[in-house]
Amino acid sequence: MKSEATQDPTKRIFTLPNLLSFLRLCMIPVIMYTYIAKQNFTVAAVVFFISGATDVIDGYIARTFNMVTDLGKALDPIADKLTQIAMLFCLVSRFHLMIYPLIILTVKEILSGVFALLAIRTSGEVKGAVWHGKLATVTLFVMLISHLIFPNIDPEVSNLLIGISIGAMFYSFIMYSVFDFRIVLGKKKAEENK
Repeated sequence: MKSEATQDPTKRIFTLPNLLSFLRLCMIPVIMYTYIAKQNFTVAAVVFFISGATDVIDGYIARTFNMVTDLGKALDPIADKLTQIAMLFCLVSRFHLMIYPLIILTVKEILSGVFALLAIRTSGEVKGAVWHGKLATVTLFVMLISHLIFPNIDPEVSNLLIGISIGAMFYSFIMYSVFDFRIVLGKKKAEENK
């Protein structure tokens, strides 16, 4: 059996980026507890911001130091999406329109996950995030952090930020779906032509 040091680098498990992604998962209950139970919006905002910073840092480390792994490609977006869903769930208690991005994000991630699994099963490759996924993440992060930092945010500004975030999520979902369908259909066509 190969040691982790001698095996394919993409198959490694214990890397710093993967540990940072796991740390983000551990921050979710802290964010929810401080926001809902303690109603300490400042602390919740700080923990959420740290979580977002670790996301940027782990991506940088993974690319710069050749630590991109299959586990990381899967764990990183899972940590991101669960954090976002948890934060939206918290914000619904004070901003009722947050229910819409919460529902959309949840449905989008379930469907995207199914489509991605079909594409992985077809191609055998785990794809990383692309620009439109990152755009959706950034707009959602800005919307969430704005509502955390400014708990009495102007309703019109709140609605605008929520609308932009929903639009970016829809666009990203369509782009990912088209990409994954092309992989699946391309493989089927190649098999039919054999």
